[in-house]
Amino acid sequence: MEDEDEDGAADTVRGTLTVRGPVRVRTADRADLAAIAALHTAARAAHHRARFPGAPLDDPAGHARRYDAWARALDHDDTALLCAVRNGTVLGAACYLPHGSAARGNHPRADRARPTVTLHQLHVAPAHWGTGIGRALHTSCLRRWHTAGFTRAVLDVRWHNRRARAFYRRLSWRPDPDRRPAPDATHLTLTLDLPQDRPPPPVGR
Repeated sequence: MEDEDEDGAADTVRGTLTVRGPVRVRTADRADLAAIAALHTAARAAHHRARFPGAPLDDPAGHARRYDAWARALDHDDTALLCAVRNGTVLGAACYLPHGSAARGNHPRADRARPTVTLHQLHVAPAHWGTGIGRALHTSCLRRWHTAGFTRAVLDVRWHNRRARAFYRRLSWRPDPDRRPAPDATHLTLTLDLPQDRPPPPVGR
């Protein structure tokens, strides 16, 4: 399993070409937790602010809860944490684990015919949405899943998060046909086939 991936492409921001350093996707460690919790809190606030104007969505207590959640994930041996770094700054993070892992309080799946991985979190600092950070993280996850032998991935996305749903749709994720959402559902389960005979492209391609 590779520990670091790199993307050296350039960004186009508001019609101008912005020269930037490469994006490195690497395994996260405890020193990254504060930055990861901060960008997660900011991304969550940016998503919810339009629906809940004035709500304290980025308060210190919320940041502390997310810090603790990422710290617990880091302590689980079966959970992988990745972060995307540009010019020394953590701009995105992802977290995944085998589907049905005890780390999420579920019972392990009895069906091992299709090894499945759960993409539990993927967040990018709002100021860097649309600049390739999320795609770089996703591609790095795909490469690691391919190496680990997973043939299927699942995730839950908030029903009202249309930006995230569009992002995953562009990357070939589809609603799980085995888990139809209830009328009052808050989340939608998406699934992605991971063909073992076709490795994912390098980061940035």
